[in-house]
Amino acid sequence: MGAEEDKKKKAKMARRKQEVQLQQEIETTEEWEEMIAKEGLWVVDVYQEWCGPCAAMVGNFRRLKNELGDELLHFAAAKADTVDPLDKYRGRCEPCFLLFAGGVLVGFVHGANSPVILRTITEQLAAEHKVMDGSVERKEVKDPLISNLEEREKARYDEEENEKEEEEDDDNVLDYRGERCNYGDTLTMSSQQEEEKKGFTVALIKPDAVRDGKVEEILQQMSEAGIEILAQEERQLSEEEARDFYSHLQEEDYFEDLVKFMSSGPSFALVLTKGKKGDTILHDWRDMIGPTSVEEAKDQAPDSLRAKYGSDKYMNALHGSDSPDRAAREMAFFFPDMSTPTIPIPGSRPQLQRTLALIRPDAFNKSRDEIMEKIKEAGFKVALQKEMTLTKEQAAEFYKEHTDEPYFEELITRMSSGPLMALGLARDDAVTAWRDVLGPTTNAKEEAPDSLRAQFSIEETSINQLHGSDSKETAEKEIQYFFPMEQTVAAIKPDGISTKEEIIDKIHEAGFRIAARKETTITKEIAEEFYAEHKDKEYYDDLVNHMTSGPTMFMVLSREGAVSGWRQVIGPTNPEEAKTEAPESLRAQFGQSILQNAVHGSSDASHAKNSIEKVFGQLEFNPDDEDSQTLQSEPTKEQEETAVEETQAEASDVAPELRQEGTGGTEQKSEDRAASVAKGEDKTNDNKGEDAKGEEAKEGDAKDGESKGEDKAEEQKEEDASKATEESEKKEEETKDETKKDEDTKEEDAKKDEETKKDEETKNDDETKTEQKEETKTEEQQAAS
Repeated sequence: MGAEEDKKKKAKMARRKQEVQLQQEIETTEEWEEMIAKEGLWVVDVYQEWCGPCAAMVGNFRRLKNELGDELLHFAAAKADTVDPLDKYRGRCEPCFLLFAGGVLVGFVHGANSPVILRTITEQLAAEHKVMDGSVERKEVKDPLISNLEEREKARYDEEENEKEEEEDDDNVLDYRGERCNYGDTLTMSSQQEEEKKGFTVALIKPDAVRDGKVEEILQQMSEAGIEILAQEERQLSEEEARDFYSHLQEEDYFEDLVKFMSSGPSFALVLTKGKKGDTILHDWRDMIGPTSVEEAKDQAPDSLRAKYGSDKYMNALHGSDSPDRAAREMAFFFPDMSTPTIPIPGSRPQLQRTLALIRPDAFNKSRDEIMEKIKEAGFKVALQKEMTLTKEQAAEFYKEHTDEPYFEELITRMSSGPLMALGLARDDAVTAWRDVLGPTTNAKEEAPDSLRAQFSIEETSINQLHGSDSKETAEKEIQYFFPMEQTVAAIKPDGISTKEEIIDKIHEAGFRIAARKETTITKEIAEEFYAEHKDKEYYDDLVNHMTSGPTMFMVLSREGAVSGWRQVIGPTNPEEAKTEAPESLRAQFGQSILQNAVHGSSDASHAKNSIEKVFGQLEFNPDDEDSQTLQSEPTKEQEETAVEETQAEASDVAPELRQEGTGGTEQKSEDRAASVAKGEDKTNDNKGEDAKGEEAKEGDAKDGESKGEDKAEEQKEEDASKATEESEKKEEETKDETKKDEDTKEEDAKKDEETKKDEETKNDDETKTEQKEETKTEEQQAAS
């Protein structure tokens, strides 16, 4: 046992050492001042000694650091207890992350909301690069938590000084987690924020109760007590996880047995709240489960859950957080991506949200248009839309949390029986509003006869015909499932190039990120190759002539459901039809004719992939967790030929560096150094009438991808390759010259040989003539004698 314990301690120390390597420890004011004076963006986890840094985020920070590899990004963990500039953060109950650059606060996140933290870091990192480039000024922000506290303390001081009406008894104020606190410790929200925190606790149904099949029985008793389950997950802890979770009990003699017990089988982790504010849930849940000791529970609280389901000591069936701070840490442990529960502030403006809606196959087949009209009447905007057919396996995956329900088989059979409509709906408080419009999941006709589920139910099944996300977190996950982050290629044609800035504004308004852009005038040869598939069509020549008549801007757009989303934004092919059917579409606003309709979009993911290689070269996407994705670019021969002939731009110009290069009319830009994208593709719901007009054939397929940027090593690699090519061409020219010289020499030698031969023949002739003359002379002499 001793050797095993030593091994575990060494492993734990090794992990802590790695964390120190990632996060600089700040424990004094001097260390703090030295840190914020350094260059770059510093992400600081502000903590107190009694609870320690937010360990749940360390892995995410390490992945982000490794992914970006950015020298300007740094992490630190600062102890508020001993750092004077952080004194206002002492006594706080939740994780807090502050972002500093150039010695000033540029961002902040309260709570262990992983997606928000990572997004804030990437956005501020991109902004810091622009500051370093001199293109923008650094913007200092104020943490509303501290500003609000200071304002309220000042107001209180003024009241005391002016001896105005008696102060409210702030000693009895309940904070958002149900604890009594002093006035100065009350966490208040900025007037700009639309929500305030809601009380919650974390519950565990331990392995013994799970093994005995008591989960449903316990959940039922929670429901009867008015407890709301905000999140739940079945999970088997490893020994190391159990050891970390119960680290506050490590001095107890039963600690090792507890660790083994908690890792012996699956547990159920739940986030609970109760009532509008949740301010009593922590105490109510602990009263409901009873004393920690099973024997005490049976004696003092025989109706408690531990008395009913516990067996001995730590095998007491259930767990509940013992303080708001512990609840925050335990939620971050089990649900690192979950944000702190909130409730709307009375009198505040509702928040714009997104939610997922599904029109299931039976209703889609019978009542699609009518349901879509009801959705618009309810004030929802359809931000994302896709028609698709799920396989039975996909349906089972989407509804896996209902696996044990008696209706599960019928549900997935119905969901995979034909095409359905997936919608991303947007409006104020979309999640709650859509569920209100839908009505209850069961007995909708009796309880809410005007609801959509009541109006569009079908007799042959009890499965309701519409789906809605049950929370903001669920909505984001479900939207990602049906509308994964993807890329498409957009083109602003020569006839629309004069309005490119307006069109780009519309692109941003529609939620697209421009990952790469390239403005160029393509040659007739390239246009013919680009549209080779349409060569036999009668409009082919007109298409080629139009696309070569002036500059075209090609762009890589990234967004959830980018392909179908962009087609929806540009509208029908014929601008006249677009003005009637989609007056807000780009073709309605900027198009002139079917051929000169201003913009183009890839018709599907396959077309996007083919076109991107012709326009931007090989773009490789490496998916990461959440919505992060890396873009790497390698130039192809085709791209280099295009660039040399038209723009002299290299493939690396496509990478989204925070710069702009213009050579021969080529423009390369990036919207974000740390662009994020994710997975997937599905069948899209395209605009009607596209095939009938044949315009899809007339338009060029520019291609899809999202650019993240080549590093210096890649640029050096391309430069070396270019030099190698030049040297190779030079050697080839030298070889040709040498070959030509050899050929010339051979020709000269041949001429000399020819002349020598002629000279010899002439000499021989002369000798022959001489001999003949001498013979003739001799004969004449003989005759004379």
